[in-house]
Amino acid sequence: MSDVMDLGNDSAVYRTLLESTKAIPWKIDWATMKFAYIGPQIEALLGWSPQSWISAEDWAMRMHPDDREHVVNFCVAQSQAGVDHEADYRALTKDNGYVWIRDVVHVVRNDKGEAQALIGFMFDISERKKTEEKLLTLQKELEALSFKDGLTNIANRRRFDASLELEWESARSHGLPLSILLIDIDFFKQYNDLYGHVRGDGCLVDIAQTLSLALDGPRDLVARFGGEEFVVLLPQADASVALKVAERCQRLIQKQAIAHAQSPLDQRVTVSIGVGTVVPGDRMKPSGFIEAVDQQLYAAKKNGRNRIEALQAAA
Repeated sequence: MSDVMDLGNDSAVYRTLLESTKAIPWKIDWATMKFAYIGPQIEALLGWSPQSWISAEDWAMRMHPDDREHVVNFCVAQSQAGVDHEADYRALTKDNGYVWIRDVVHVVRNDKGEAQALIGFMFDISERKKTEEKLLTLQKELEALSFKDGLTNIANRRRFDASLELEWESARSHGLPLSILLIDIDFFKQYNDLYGHVRGDGCLVDIAQTLSLALDGPRDLVARFGGEEFVVLLPQADASVALKVAERCQRLIQKQAIAHAQSPLDQRVTVSIGVGTVVPGDRMKPSGFIEAVDQQLYAAKKNGRNRIEALQAAA
């Protein structure tokens, strides 16, 4: 391997400049695919001595296996086309670790326009990648929070609306049923007035957790619909399954036995539930279905509360 790139009479000056920068310069002869030069900085970064970089094969094999195929194919294709390019990949260190590298490549052509050599710089971008990963993690956390109710830690209305839209279209496409439960805590205003809003918030959290325990379908979802109302989305659940889930919700809440001295219903916290099942078609929209289920909830409250009213709608 040549000690320096062929840079003319000032090669010593250029060599000093190249080897004092953090970027790692290199040169590959196109005809032989052999390294003509690689900066000595490579050893401090990756542990491999400059003398061990013989050919492009060494470059490829010292790349993380998950990156190797697509990066090598991309760089070869761009080089063959005579196009300058850059690629990010994980370079393997001699001690079996890896460093994120950005390789910036310039294609040198001869007088006939044919590729003669590749000249490039390797940059250590590990810190940048760590920052990017932290930002991606933060973004995912923020996205998760945007779909989560801040008090009860279950899904919020936004998440429910998004899920309903997807499940509605899936059910419509496959001709499958979809069910919804709308659940309202009975006499919750009186609960807040008697025990205060801190206890009221605690009651909402307890009910949310209890409703979550009542679900068993892989895509079932419980969400806070607003205030003291909750909604349960049951994809692929027919009317009988939806009714069983509603009964399970009531049974678990009754078992929890949250005291409510202002409730005429056994002085315990109870819920009223409206249930609806539909096989979505072209005549009904999700909003119309929710309204129909809400009417069942209204009927449950009107007919004495602490009860379930169910509707099977056609669409």
